[in-house]
Amino acid sequence: MNFSPLFKRIFALLACVGLVSFGALRLAAADHAEPAAAAAHAAAPAHEAAHADHGDAGHDAHAAGGHAHKPAIEVTFVSQFLYSYLTAYMFCLSIVVGAMFLVILHHLFDASWSVPIRRVNEQIACLMPVMGLLCLPIIILAPQIYPWMNIDPATDHALDVKKVLFNRTSFTVLLVVIFGLWSFMALNFRRWSVAQDKDGAAKWTSKARFQAAWGIFAFAITLTLVVFLLMKSLMHQFFSTMYGVYYFAGSVWTTLATVYGIVFWLKSRELKGVIYTHTMHFIGTLFFAFTVFYAYIHFSQYFLIWNAAIPEETFWYVKREVGSWWQVGLLILFGHFFVPFLILLRIDTKLNPLVMGPMILWAWLMHYTDMTFNVMPVLYPEGLHVTLLDPICWVALSAVLALAFWKNFKSAAPFPLKDPRLKEALTHHEVPAPGAAAAHH
Repeated sequence: MNFSPLFKRIFALLACVGLVSFGALRLAAADHAEPAAAAAHAAAPAHEAAHADHGDAGHDAHAAGGHAHKPAIEVTFVSQFLYSYLTAYMFCLSIVVGAMFLVILHHLFDASWSVPIRRVNEQIACLMPVMGLLCLPIIILAPQIYPWMNIDPATDHALDVKKVLFNRTSFTVLLVVIFGLWSFMALNFRRWSVAQDKDGAAKWTSKARFQAAWGIFAFAITLTLVVFLLMKSLMHQFFSTMYGVYYFAGSVWTTLATVYGIVFWLKSRELKGVIYTHTMHFIGTLFFAFTVFYAYIHFSQYFLIWNAAIPEETFWYVKREVGSWWQVGLLILFGHFFVPFLILLRIDTKLNPLVMGPMILWAWLMHYTDMTFNVMPVLYPEGLHVTLLDPICWVALSAVLALAFWKNFKSAAPFPLKDPRLKEALTHHEVPAPGAAAAHH
């Protein structure tokens, strides 16, 4: 059966739904801003009365989340640019850290199927020094981005208990050290891989495996710290033990979509002859797996916070139910999980470019929406507000990384030429369909 017309209709419909959803959210951002502000103003007396009724407990809850109930950043051109830049930066960082995780995963499991695409992941991971440089504006202008930097910890209990981490010195030093460590790891993986292209020595593989063994732990800890500092600390009162894993799951999901697109484009060019059907299928399968994993982590975080009903946790979601942020949350729920989950359930869809091409674009859009959902409510608590600076920052940072990636990619062989597992990857054959062998003879 020819499924191409069906897929074309599905994705034509998906494109229409995406455009209509974006337009509806843009209109909702304008329509709900004033009503939401009025509702918040009208609810303030009742809110304070409720706290008064709860006595000291209410006072403590207000102290923990009080800064979340009022705008902490004035909306100016500079603040809008910085928040648009931070949103785009967190999106781009997702792809780079996701690629480094895939390299670490490859060496940890001594995989063979991923050898032909390993150099692509290594070159993306080697963009880490670029991401470190692009982080400098955030570090330098941090007081204009993060409200807690302008608060005296003595007057804010939620900040006082976290001041060991949330202070200007720790913020700067940790980010510089972590990006230095990530760059060291990424460049080592690539250096050893390229060195093996020349002599084929097994010692380079041993070095990479050893670094992966300790690197996976360092990666987990440092990624959590970076996400806490750069994104979760925008609302410093918020507590979540799953926030780092939540960002990690979305990062690898987006990276797999990106790698699928790059490999598909290169398989008839630089990677011709080393990319087989099973290679694309495995990337698509991992993409599908992380679709489920992301949904599981996000739902688990929401469910546990909702069930515990602790003010220091619930206010983060309450703020994202105001105005058009509610619709953005629903878009993430359906667009980040249900749409890719249902479409990728079939095996053949993971190999169909008419399906995977739009799906890659959809994954980028959904992950950027997710980053917006995490960052922008601090600046626009009444609802989504889209400006021209958002796409400008997104496209500009993505273009810088794309150019740097292509320059790196052209500087070495497109795949590991003498990896011990390369022969196994290239001699893997798909199992023929029943009766195909007999028909061949």
